[in-house]
Amino acid sequence: MYPFRLNAVEILITLILALWTITWKAYGAWTAAKHNHKKWFVALIILNTLGILEIIYIFKVAKKSWAEVKTDFRNGWEKFKKKDW
Repeated sequence: MYPFRLNAVEILITLILALWTITWKAYGAWTAAKHNHKKWFVALIILNTLGILEIIYIFKVAKKSWAEVKTDFRNGWEKFKKKDW
């Protein structure tokens, strides 16, 4: 009756991967737009690589340090909690 029935573990893994991908994709695209890297922006939006291409772009092309990334995520989370966007 249900050909694509998923169990709880499969649903959890799917949700975790979706959150992981969306987070890195948004941050990577935002960084590319901020640095005026139009081709990278389009590639990051179109290609789905589970965050791998986005992470490569952020750390190798945009040359952000892990401390900068953590600060950006922390600031973004604080703005999100305050609904200051």
